[in-house]
Amino acid sequence: MPPAKAVAAAVKERDLDRRKTILRAAVEVFAKKGYHGCRIADVAREAGVAYGLVYHYFRNKEELLQLVFETGWGGFVARIREAAEGQTPLDAKVRRIFQVAFDGYRVDPRGVRVLVLEFARGPGTGEANRRGAFAEIMDITRGMFERAKGRGELRDDLDPSLCAAMLFGAVEMGLTSLVMGLLDGRDEALLARAQTQLADSFLHGTLAAEGPWKQDRSGSRLKTVKRS
Repeated sequence: MPPAKAVAAAVKERDLDRRKTILRAAVEVFAKKGYHGCRIADVAREAGVAYGLVYHYFRNKEELLQLVFETGWGGFVARIREAAEGQTPLDAKVRRIFQVAFDGYRVDPRGVRVLVLEFARGPGTGEANRRGAFAEIMDITRGMFERAKGRGELRDDLDPSLCAAMLFGAVEMGLTSLVMGLLDGRDEALLARAQTQLADSFLHGTLAAEGPWKQDRSGSRLKTVKRS
């Protein structure tokens, strides 16, 4: 490689490394302090770089949060798409989607905290950005339920769009319970139980097979049954 090209390649690699370092530092700071409590100086300190260098690569903390989201969300969506469009039965696909979500927390709990609390619900990101991001995941999972309905795997009375919303809602609230500390995310056995329970509840409901309730098979209503 000619010297000029070698120098240019080295500079490009250095810039990529610095951007990655700063983005990772932003995840740490957003997770600790939240979007509104975070300053660019905090990110620079966490990254171990000069304050002005952060502004060299990023315009402001809004752009930092957006890029943190795009990096984490892009990988999540790709794994969800792989699960939803595979050749396995619907039951296995749903369980795989919960596994993808919980594995994401296991690998990067701070990153998931930022995605759930700072991007999905925080005022620091635009509503249009949120709608676009969630519309993509809704399209993927709605398609999964539509195909399952065509194969007879989904009940005829269920709307695939509502199923997609319910599934994503269950995933989001499961992760929220972890990032808010309602469940101990350090307990691997508890994580495994929570993942299984959410999938089971989504697929099969929460009411006991024997008890004061039974399914009205003429529709989706539930009615009480008197105990003898």
